[in-house]
Amino acid sequence: MDGEIKLVHREHVSPVLPDAAKAFGPEEAQKANEFHRSFPEYAPTPLADLKALAKELGVSGIYVKDESYRFGLNAFKVLGGSYCLGRYIAEVLGRDISQLPYAVMTSDDMRRQLGQLTFVTATDGNHGRGIAWTANRLGQNSVVYMPHGSAAERLANIKALGADASITDLNYDDTVRLASRMAEEKGWILVQDTAWPGYEKIPTWIMQGYTSMAWEIVEQLQKQKPTHIFLQAGVGAMAGAMAGFITAYYGSQTRPRIIIVEPDRADCIFHTAEANDGALHAVRGSLSTIMAGLACGEPCTIGWEILRECADDFFSIPDFVAANGMRVLANPLAGDTRIISGESGAATMGLVTQILRDEKLEHLKNSLELDSASRILCISTEGDTDRANYRRIVWDGAYSSCK
Repeated sequence: MDGEIKLVHREHVSPVLPDAAKAFGPEEAQKANEFHRSFPEYAPTPLADLKALAKELGVSGIYVKDESYRFGLNAFKVLGGSYCLGRYIAEVLGRDISQLPYAVMTSDDMRRQLGQLTFVTATDGNHGRGIAWTANRLGQNSVVYMPHGSAAERLANIKALGADASITDLNYDDTVRLASRMAEEKGWILVQDTAWPGYEKIPTWIMQGYTSMAWEIVEQLQKQKPTHIFLQAGVGAMAGAMAGFITAYYGSQTRPRIIIVEPDRADCIFHTAEANDGALHAVRGSLSTIMAGLACGEPCTIGWEILRECADDFFSIPDFVAANGMRVLANPLAGDTRIISGESGAATMGLVTQILRDEKLEHLKNSLELDSASRILCISTEGDTDRANYRRIVWDGAYSSCK
């Protein structure tokens, strides 16, 4: 094994809900969820209660939201992509998204009003697939650019949905810049799941779409409130949206502890938290990690504004931690549910099991205040979206980067 697990902790004293989190509270989450429920393919993804694993690791509960079932696309990202396209179309028509469920959005009359729109994005795979799927369902066009090293299977999945998709020779952040430039040149609509100054409305809609998942989680948990929530971060959009919802739903002073997890070769959120100087800190270069969905070097401005005020701990982890998480979820203890979780999806569970099983990491366990009363929530954000690499890791024990 190589690499080191690193932690930065932040103290929060304000009892007031941060302004940045207000756009991701229960009201917005319910609205997003109602939009998603209007799709024929909709069903809440399962929340696995891993009782045997919790007992083995000495905690009260471990829950895993399994997003491999989402809309048949094997990942959660379609929640943001579909809601964002819906909100954009609603704005063009001067209507509220609540007036435009799937049946209305796909009507012949609606298509005549809209004509042909082209949505463009950059992606490592899952976000682009969600954009392509939604554009296909709504009778619109999509163009998808992917960074160097993207899996051929992910490209094929996007092309199968009718998108004009290609793999570039650029890293993720430069691919985002390419998509932005092409949108300006061709009059396309950029639908990117990261934000920067001057480009925040559409990323906010995407993040609000992610809170549909949070709405399902609190309904499934009922009154069983977690004590710790582990969230993986690439640019920090999903983590920021979930942290905003959690803080708004449970209250600033009574919310669960929020822990952010990133790959050590693309840990821009970790470095931003570590510097604590008011600036965003990017990671440059190839961003080489098996956690392809988290291989992002520049933080989302909106996501960081929330995480700065709502997240308690920031972890930077080596690839072997995520690989271990994949194997733990794929090989459950008796009575627990098997979960097929990809490299990015299993990052948080890998960290949880590593901390609770490795005596050398006792200081991290103590720092997070993990004990027999802890109820832990993780989100498996993707299934085996790159099946060949999944097998290499789970079958062969190989976790070298595919990037």
